[in-house]
Amino acid sequence: MGAIAINNVVKRYGRGAKANQVIHGVSADITDGEFIVIVGPSGCGKSTLLRMVAGLEEISEGQISIGGRVVNDVEPADRDIAMVFQNYALYPHMSVYDNMAYGLKIARVPKAEIEARVQKAAAILEIGPFLQRTPRQLSGGQRQRVAMGRAIVRQPAAFLFDEPLSNLDAKLRAQTRLEIQKLHRELGVTSLFVTHDQVEAMTLAQRMIVMNAGRVEQIGTPEQVYGMPASSFVASFIGSPPMNLLSGTADGSRFTAGSGAQAVTLALPVAAPRAGALVLGLRPEHAEIHAEGRWPMTVDTVEMLGAERLVHGRIGDGLFTVRIDAMLAPPAIGEAITIAAPPDRLHWFDASTGLRVGS
Repeated sequence: MGAIAINNVVKRYGRGAKANQVIHGVSADITDGEFIVIVGPSGCGKSTLLRMVAGLEEISEGQISIGGRVVNDVEPADRDIAMVFQNYALYPHMSVYDNMAYGLKIARVPKAEIEARVQKAAAILEIGPFLQRTPRQLSGGQRQRVAMGRAIVRQPAAFLFDEPLSNLDAKLRAQTRLEIQKLHRELGVTSLFVTHDQVEAMTLAQRMIVMNAGRVEQIGTPEQVYGMPASSFVASFIGSPPMNLLSGTADGSRFTAGSGAQAVTLALPVAAPRAGALVLGLRPEHAEIHAEGRWPMTVDTVEMLGAERLVHGRIGDGLFTVRIDAMLAPPAIGEAITIAAPPDRLHWFDASTGLRVGS
């Protein structure tokens, strides 16, 4: 069983008044066989949290258990986990076979079983023809598959991935994401995957843990996180391009975006959940350029992305993006257009806390 329970975990560096706290009471329950992605910007604490699960960082407070066993004081080698690193961490002088078999040899696994495990992992990852090569004879994508193969042969209770695709180019990242999905379907092993790339998170995760500044902002499926972001941070981080966010003041079915000379009052298709200072959110694909739209926007730039275009502009003093089909004629730079917003696609957030307001 590879269930992982993270209970109110805290990480501090240093002691006393000068201690620097980087993880602030994180809790999460990962069920056996689940694929969880921890996502967030650089410096948010996601890799530190993963390293605490692995035993590579000490836990200042709280408790971590793997398979029902508390592992706070258990050495990494005894936690029944296997880790895949960003930089592959392969032995350059060893063959692919020996890299994959090394940990099993140290553990004194019988030779016949080592052979069987390595051959099975090589078949799953399609690296059988490379077993006698050294890492320098492989491409980056092949090296990453060897690193995953080394983890597979250990048959652990859980896999831990620390940004394993960051060193690959865009095409290889997409290909390796598919391989990792296939791998998880075949093995069904509990997996924790850390990334700063929200596209990786959305495509790989069964559930996501979105982190910001050492805290959990939201835990949920990709559909839940994308469709119902718990905070303005999640709304701005998840999605490419991110959700449009306009700061202003709501009064019934009116919303004044911005302040000063550039402030503009928008007619809402449905009343705001409350009056006062709020942040109004709308995804670019849910905004529509329409002659009878209620929101005025001035076009700054238009990006061509193949099957679609992104129209960037301003509403009041706030940046705003609309996603349109590439077959549609784009507006001209500097043109004044109007935007229609579906009433069921508006999102509202508290202006001070950033937390979601309403359903």
